[in-house]
Amino acid sequence: MRWRRALMAWAAALLIGSLAGLTSSEAQAPLQAQFADDARVRLAQVQQPRPRVAVRPRADSEARRKEALNSNTVGLAAGRIEGAPLQFAAELARVLDDGDNMRVLPIVTRGIFDNVFDLLYLRGVDAAIVYGDVLEHFKKNPDISGISRRINYIASLFPSELHIFVRPEISSLKDLEGKVVNFNTEGTAAAYSGPIIFDRLGIKIDAKFDPHSVAMQEMRKTDKYAATVWVSSKPLAPFLKGQWPEGFKFLSVPYADNLEYYLPAYLEHEDYPALITKGQRIATIAVPAVLAVYDWPADTERHRRMVRFVDYLFDRLPKLQTEPGYHKNWKDVNLAAAVPGWQRFKPLTDRIEKTERARPQVAAPAVSGAATADTSAAQETVARNQAARAAPGNAAEQERLFREFLEWRRRQQQ
Repeated sequence: MRWRRALMAWAAALLIGSLAGLTSSEAQAPLQAQFADDARVRLAQVQQPRPRVAVRPRADSEARRKEALNSNTVGLAAGRIEGAPLQFAAELARVLDDGDNMRVLPIVTRGIFDNVFDLLYLRGVDAAIVYGDVLEHFKKNPDISGISRRINYIASLFPSELHIFVRPEISSLKDLEGKVVNFNTEGTAAAYSGPIIFDRLGIKIDAKFDPHSVAMQEMRKTDKYAATVWVSSKPLAPFLKGQWPEGFKFLSVPYADNLEYYLPAYLEHEDYPALITKGQRIATIAVPAVLAVYDWPADTERHRRMVRFVDYLFDRLPKLQTEPGYHKNWKDVNLAAAVPGWQRFKPLTDRIEKTERARPQVAAPAVSGAATADTSAAQETVARNQAARAAPGNAAEQERLFREFLEWRRRQQQ
């Protein structure tokens, strides 16, 4: 307002001065001085530094919030939105959540195969759910060096059973030699683990990677596809819906010495009533899903973050295993169990050893058989859990499977 009044007064003085015959400078002098004084005051106000006392606390608060959110948040690459890995990741995130102290962020990814690349290279990914045979695949990749040292495991999560579904004229794995076998589209579990398994079994086939929905329809009409291969937790919806012509079936896959990344498993009538007769059991193998972590140097923030994650998982796993509403396969998770071919994350080893030292020493129950001398208590636990899952309610069969697995382990260690 002072500026406006000064300006109006100056204009009036000019007009009056011109009418009175005054010179311009004479008429303007008093008002110019007033205007200049006002300008100097206004300029001083503008140039005077504004106090920041009121802003700084808010900035500091946001910085602290940012630090808290990032320092204890673990990015977990899970899988596709419809898959079991994402369900496991979401349940893990729910149980381990502790505000700013611990937060697990499940990430929808391109698939469990690509999770390896995310774990190796994607910013913000600290852990991933991958398959147990992933190391076998990437060890052959010259572009990725030392992967077995760079990626460690925390736990074996859930098994995905191998399903080899064939046309009536196929009776055994050998019958698939040279035939077209479909492994679903690239990036799926079957497209990744299937060829590895067939290579291990020594069966040379003509591998195709077409959508299973297309291949399954074609199988009904022609012999273009001799088989489709699936890797997922049973039962699979496509085999529960509709009727298949007589002779279509699942092939048996016996457990062998060169299948060290896998576990023995069964497909039963209760899984697929329309395809497996009552009392029939089809031997197969299961691909374990592994909770993997990048082995960051011990003096890094990301390593410390994963140590914190291990502590929370160790303390809260019983909640996942005992409370209702969580996947039933959490009951089979044993943090002390070994994953064949993998190196355990050292902070987990340290936590297990610390727990064992604090536990009262109790003699382990005696189990007869030559395999027990070379099998650790952790391996016995995971073997018994898998046997119980494969033959529920059948103690004799569980014991047979348990001893079969231990015998295989004994031969591996010779």
